[in-house]
Amino acid sequence: MYRIVACKRSNAGGLKTAIAFIAGITLIFNCALPLDAYIVRYKEQFYRLYHLHHIQYPDDTMENIYWLEKALAADFCNPLYSEALIENETQWEKYRYLFMMHINLKLIEQYILLGGKWNKRNAFFYNAPWKEQNLDSLNTAETCFRTALYYWNDAKAWAEKALDRRFRFINLQRVQFWEDEASRIGAGSLDYEKTLNRELNLLQQVRGQFEAMDASAY
Repeated sequence: MYRIVACKRSNAGGLKTAIAFIAGITLIFNCALPLDAYIVRYKEQFYRLYHLHHIQYPDDTMENIYWLEKALAADFCNPLYSEALIENETQWEKYRYLFMMHINLKLIEQYILLGGKWNKRNAFFYNAPWKEQNLDSLNTAETCFRTALYYWNDAKAWAEKALDRRFRFINLQRVQFWEDEASRIGAGSLDYEKTLNRELNLLQQVRGQFEAMDASAY
């Protein structure tokens, strides 16, 4: 299930439908695989299906959101097959916190990318004939940005757990980038809330400009 939150505007349903379509295509593909095919079951396996595209079309972004959501919901694999070298239970605990934080951060990135496809950074006067379409587009962008804010709250919570004093002498070198992300969140240098609030404030200004337009004047 996709957690599109904090926005009750009608266009949110269209975004959910598009993501559900990608999920359906993926399900059909999986059902068509031979019986001895590789079964994707664990968080790490779903995470490895996430990938960056040379050109990030909306369908590419929604596909990544699908895999990352599946990674959030799945179980962890055995520590032997994790993304880091795990030698004791304390390392295993910190690894799980870092993994969950990182997945939430990747979802934030994908929703920002997706929102950017619909966002309108300017309301030019000659766009007045398409006022309603532009407002619908802004609604979809707002849904994406507010969903990203939801995941930011989760990412901060997992980072706080990973930065607990019990783990201060534990560094999982194979996922050093995740360690760095947690440290940056703790220090305040990585702050998606600030970025997203800036985008939402600008979006609201542009929305007001479109709402003030007289579509019949052009």
